[in-house]
Amino acid sequence: MMPRVFLACSALLLGACASTPPPVAPANDPATLKVNVFRGASNIPIYMAQEKGYFARRGLTLEMQFTPNSDAQRQGLAAGRFDIAHAAVDNAVAMIEVAKADAVIVSGGEGGMNELLVRPEINRPGDIRGRSYVVDAPNTAYALMGRKIFKQAGLVVGQDYKLDPLGGSEARTNGLNVPERAATLLNPPWNFLARDKGAKSLGRTIDLYGPYQATGAFVMRPWAARNAPVLERYLAAYIEGCRAAQDPAQRETVLKVLQRELKLSERIAGLTYVELMTPGSGLSKDCAFDMKGFQNVLALRAEIEGQWGGQAPDPGRFIDLSYYERARGHARP
Repeated sequence: MMPRVFLACSALLLGACASTPPPVAPANDPATLKVNVFRGASNIPIYMAQEKGYFARRGLTLEMQFTPNSDAQRQGLAAGRFDIAHAAVDNAVAMIEVAKADAVIVSGGEGGMNELLVRPEINRPGDIRGRSYVVDAPNTAYALMGRKIFKQAGLVVGQDYKLDPLGGSEARTNGLNVPERAATLLNPPWNFLARDKGAKSLGRTIDLYGPYQATGAFVMRPWAARNAPVLERYLAAYIEGCRAAQDPAQRETVLKVLQRELKLSERIAGLTYVELMTPGSGLSKDCAFDMKGFQNVLALRAEIEGQWGGQAPDPGRFIDLSYYERARGHARP
């Protein structure tokens, strides 16, 4: 295929140039990417990019994989079973610091949209004493956030309550059906589905804890170095999908995609859409990385896990946003 040529506008060419589309990412050679995610509303930028053909126009084909839990995802990425992971970025921190894997965070996404969901008889965090807190993995991401909330309530993990690892949010939706399992953190649409089953909310984590950099994209550094143009094409399409998801004019399309991809009712899709659009908790503009939220991620790990002697390190050792910034430069408005 011959490359597209873009001419500078002159007075004679002004009419033609006005309708000339901007260039897309260079070197759109066909490529297939294996992308691993949790099933949930956080994937809406990917779903919208697929719906609108943003990956296809960059020559990209996605093979989507859904992980049952973060342990499987971290191990799979390190082993090269897929190329790109989207999940709470604290998982990448755990890969780097605990598993000593050469991973790196390359984009943001959203702020978690989590709620503390509890059984009907629980009225405050301290009421879970003697019971279990249901988590994905006990030592990463949202599990640490819940442990912080219970610590503030005066509870000691392993002494006043137990951790019960069940896996991702989808698996934890039914977790509170067992009386022993008193609390969990869930995000859309699973928090709404759990409420329909009788769970109640003790509040959003953004209110209970503060800003948090939740879902982002992370990869292995050597893979990123070898595949920089492809990664940038992927991120450009992802950014465009994020913009489409946040475009009020495309609300009906977003609702349709949520219903189709997550098998949701119209009501649950509508509630999920509102959460996705909530500033600070839902999607960030252009799915950009939230540095303040990430500093909270590191501070939480330092406090709850006692890592780095209790002092959060420089965030720069975990991130490389150069791929994202280049991708944003050639993403279409």
